[in-house]
Amino acid sequence: MAHAIVNPDGLHDPVPFGYSHTATVPAGTELVLVAGQYGSGPDGAVVSTDFTEQVKQTFHNIGIALAAHGLDLGHVVQLRTYVVNHDVGKLGPIAGAVQACWGTNPPTQTLIGVASLATPDVLFEVEALAARP
Repeated sequence: MAHAIVNPDGLHDPVPFGYSHTATVPAGTELVLVAGQYGSGPDGAVVSTDFTEQVKQTFHNIGIALAAHGLDLGHVVQLRTYVVNHDVGKLGPIAGAVQACWGTNPPTQTLIGVASLATPDVLFEVEALAARP
């Protein structure tokens, strides 16, 4: 793996919340940036009005985008997550999806609550940064 995830002693354990505190990427590593993905099918339409289903589909779509570069979710170093009308009840579905994708070694992640996204039916969006070994 081209990157290293580190959760330093002295900081709380972030893994149950679906993220890690730090990541390093060695010099010379090729980075792949994935634009904001949302819970859409191949036609671009949102697959469900359910928040949890949109979260699952979003991470699936990130996997598809990475596969186009010969990478998978294990290469992700950082996520930037946007949640419409964020509340603590939405953390569970997000953390569950992250755990399903990355287990006990999730990438770094910043969650940003927003009033809206591109269209009214989009409730969740994620940008990803991946490192090619």
